[in-house]
Amino acid sequence: MKMKLWEKNFEINKEIERFTVGRDRDMDLYLAKYDVLGSMAHITMLESIGLLTKEELTALLAELRNIYAVCESGDFVIEDDVEDVHSQVELMLTRKLGDMGKKIHSGRSRNDQVLVDLKLFTRQELREIVDSVKTLFDELIAKSNQYKDILMPGYTHMQIAMPSSFGLWFGAYAESLADDMLFLQAAYRLTNRNPLGSAAGYGSSFPLNRQMTTDLLGFDSMDYNVVYAQMGRGKMERNVAFAMASVAGTLAKMAYDACLFNSQNFSFVKLPKECTTGSSIMPHKKNPDVFELIRAKSNKLQALPQQVTLIMNNLPVGYFRDLQIIKEVFLPAFDELKDSLNMAAYIINKME
Repeated sequence: MKMKLWEKNFEINKEIERFTVGRDRDMDLYLAKYDVLGSMAHITMLESIGLLTKEELTALLAELRNIYAVCESGDFVIEDDVEDVHSQVELMLTRKLGDMGKKIHSGRSRNDQVLVDLKLFTRQELREIVDSVKTLFDELIAKSNQYKDILMPGYTHMQIAMPSSFGLWFGAYAESLADDMLFLQAAYRLTNRNPLGSAAGYGSSFPLNRQMTTDLLGFDSMDYNVVYAQMGRGKMERNVAFAMASVAGTLAKMAYDACLFNSQNFSFVKLPKECTTGSSIMPHKKNPDVFELIRAKSNKLQALPQQVTLIMNNLPVGYFRDLQIIKEVFLPAFDELKDSLNMAAYIINKME
C-alpha cells in the first residue's frame, strides 16, 4: 500500500478513505496536464533559488514532459490506491527517478498545487467557451442579416402585440451573447492570477520566487496575500459559474423560443428532418429535441452558482475538505456548456 503524501505512521480506515476520496480521482483527470505544467514551473523556480541542481531539473523536466504527453494522449490514469493527481504524478516520477521525484513537493502544499491546477484549467476552458460563443454569435448575426426584412409578430403576454422581424429576433440573441462575453472577460481576469507559492495558505519558509512562476505560467499577476490565495478557492469557481450561467440563460431563452416557433401552432421556423426526432406511435412528429435538451442543460447550468455558493457558504478562513465537492459540479460544467453552444450554432445554421 502506497503512503499518502500526508500520511505518517498509521493507515487510515478503508471506509473513511473511500468516503473522503469520493469522486476526486475522476475529477482530477480534468486537471492532470495542468498539474504537470504547474510542477514544471515550480521546479524551474526551485532550481533558480538553489533547491535543485541543474542536473536534477533537466531530469525532472524530461520526465514531466513524458507525463504531459501521456495526459495529452488520454492515457493518464490515477491508480486505485493513489489518492489524487498530485500523488500520481509524484509516484510516476519516483518510479523513474527515485527519491529525486519527491523533490517537486519542496516549498509547496497540495493546497496551492490544486489552486494553480484549477486556475490553469479554468483559464483554458474560458478561452474555449469564448470561441464557442463567438461561433454562435456569428451564426446569429448571419441569420439576422439574412432575415432582416422578413416580418414576424412581436409578442407581449404571449399575445400578438406589434410587427417585428426575424432579423430582430436573431439579432437580439446575438446582442445578449455580447453582454455575456463581458461576464466571461471579467471571470477570466479574476482567474488569471497565480496562487502558487502560498503553500497551505500561510506561505513557505523557502525563499520562493513567486514572480518567476507567475511569468512562466503566463498569469497576468498573482494572489499577493497568501491567506487570500486560499480564500480564493471557491470564490473563483463562483465568479466563473455566474459568467457561465449568464451564457446559459441566453441559450435557455433562445431554445424555448425555438421550440415554440417550431411548433405547428406557430410554424415560424423549420428544422430539417435530420435535425429532429420522431415518435414510435405518431409518425408525423418532428420533435425539436435538440433545443429541448439545450434548454434543460442550460437551466441546469444556471443552478451552478448557487451550488458553489452553498457548498462554500459560511466557511471560515483556511482550507476545508468541503471545497473538494465543488470540483464535482464545476469541472464537468464546461463540457456541458461548450456542447450546448456548439450544438446551438450548428442547429441555428440549419434552421429555416
